[in-house]
Amino acid sequence: MLDDFMTRAALAGVGVACAAAPLGSFVVWRRMAYFGDATAHAAILGVALSLALQMSIFAGAMAVALGMALTVTALAGRGFGMDTLLGVLAHSALAFGLVAVSFLSGIRIDLMAYLFGDILAVSRGDLLVIWGGALVVVGLIAWRWSALLTATLSEELAYASGIDPKREQLILTLSLAVTVAVAIKVVGALLIAAMLIIPAAAARPLARTPEQMAFAAALTGGASAVIGLQAAFALDTPAGPTIVCTAAIFFSLTSLLRPFLRS
Repeated sequence: MLDDFMTRAALAGVGVACAAAPLGSFVVWRRMAYFGDATAHAAILGVALSLALQMSIFAGAMAVALGMALTVTALAGRGFGMDTLLGVLAHSALAFGLVAVSFLSGIRIDLMAYLFGDILAVSRGDLLVIWGGALVVVGLIAWRWSALLTATLSEELAYASGIDPKREQLILTLSLAVTVAVAIKVVGALLIAAMLIIPAAAARPLARTPEQMAFAAALTGGASAVIGLQAAFALDTPAGPTIVCTAAIFFSLTSLLRPFLRS
């Protein structure tokens, strides 16, 4: 079964959707879209370091993505607006990553694959990494679900309930770094944030509870991956961007139907 590259690609897309769905819901609720974008852009620098040090792309991308997320968290509230801070760090990390890649002599690298993904080249080993990372993210979010919801609703309520909002933020940060690392092979650094945000935003009109939204986001992301792959194969278009376009179509449909869904 796994000898079929389209089957492997579909499984990879569904795995990323499972990781991104619950996390993307929190990104939407907390209005952290730019935060996710900054973390994803940093992954390119992680790719460059991984190739230079001859280490795992997954490990390098996750380490730098986590470092970026922790840096943003540490610098927040120190005289800069969050949008300014994220803008500086996101674009600086991407630029340094692209420059670092240019210094890698003797190493052949398909930069477009890391920027926009190369889901059709996913191997069995990549599938193990993607699904392993997805299980880690889903496990972390499920373990801290109630506490994360409380901290998202109100920091004061979290403190009153004996919950440390900073610890919950750290769990989200770790989950985001793992998601970025597993998704870079599928949709690339420039489109990872889209797979976090768009399925969750599309699922919002369909749900009446947070749990329903996370589940609907997973279904939307998985359907976007499978349908997008089929469309890319039929239309001979790039697979990663086509998956994101499919998710955007789902968002448009649920947005148009929102008045009827809420009635």
